[in-house]
Amino acid sequence: MYDGEWQRAARAVRAEVIGDDGTRTAPPGDPVPAEYQDYLTAMAWGVWARGGPLSTRDRSLLVLAMTAATGRMDEFRIHLRASAGAGVSDDEVIELLYQITAYCGAPAGNAARAVIREVRTAREAV
Repeated sequence: MYDGEWQRAARAVRAEVIGDDGTRTAPPGDPVPAEYQDYLTAMAWGVWARGGPLSTRDRSLLVLAMTAATGRMDEFRIHLRASAGAGVSDDEVIELLYQITAYCGAPAGNAARAVIREVRTAREAV
């Protein structure tokens, strides 16, 4: 259903940014149809693949801000781990933390701060 050039482009961008090909295997007995992952990849990563004036770095910063603002810390963590590869510096992430806190409130800022600390600690341990 979500095959073709659009899907291939979305998978390629996801692989470039996140570092996988976007084809996660559903656990045995998963009631969600397998095509859901294709749909998710096409929707979430197709917008990155369509081009336009935003750079990969810009898109990464936007996704970090939006996932933090909406409290989606699992997604924030995934994108934070990949942000350096998208051209986002550690200093930019800290500046973004100020923006998140100012515009979304202390709970969102503190949640993002905890994830930043966790991801950086894990990165430095390697």
